[in-house]
Amino acid sequence: MANAYTWVIEAMDCVPQEDGKTDVVITVHWRQNATNGTYNATVYGTVGLTYTPGSPFTPYANLTQDQVIGWVQNALGFDQCAQLAANLDQQIEAQINPPVVTPALPWA
Repeated sequence: MANAYTWVIEAMDCVPQEDGKTDVVITVHWRQNATNGTYNATVYGTVGLTYTPGSPFTPYANLTQDQVIGWVQNALGFDQCAQLAANLDQQIEAQINPPVVTPALPWA
């Protein structure tokens, strides 16, 4: 079974007022999850954003999770997103085939 990945936005930090705009997002707290049957893995991080005056702006109340996930992925870049997926794959692989085990004591 292949791993399935999901992105989740946990929180967003905002500047209350900037360039006449309200609640301008400056930090996104994100999580990426992977599942494979009963096995689960997660990574968590943040990305900082900068609003450039005059650039397109979506009011906070109108933001969608997909839009913000796009910001996160763009900020991280393709290589780092691929590295995160590889990390999740390794976490799940370690659950499926543990690199270290602790068997019961033979005299127990």
